[in-house]
Amino acid sequence: QVQLVESGGGLVQPGGSLRLSCAASRSIFSFNVMGWYRQAPGKERELVARSIIYDLTNYADSVKGRFTISRDNAKNTVYLQMNSLKPEDTAVYYCNARLGDHREFWGQGTLVTVSS
Repeated sequence: QVQLVESGGGLVQPGGSLRLSCAASRSIFSFNVMGWYRQAPGKERELVARSIIYDLTNYADSVKGRFTISRDNAKNTVYLQMNSLKPEDTAVYYCNARLGDHREFWGQGTLVTVSS
């Protein structure tokens, strides 16, 4: 069983920055895809950013140019750097990891609140 533990959420003012971390219980080399999703109150969970093998990344249009996903293979950790945060970025952010056999795993979520 894979465990993913997110951290780094919190309250931030509009225009501010946060960095989320997702620590995996096994080498992240084993995952074809690692990503971040978010779910705002009353809305469906949506993809924010993902890192695919061979250093491919993609982002939701709403976060392009503001968010950056990265991997630290030595620490088995994936990060989401979030800059220029907006109130509409407020959500619970979830880490996701997918193996080559399509099994996927989720973290417990970390709350990000953007408010003045």
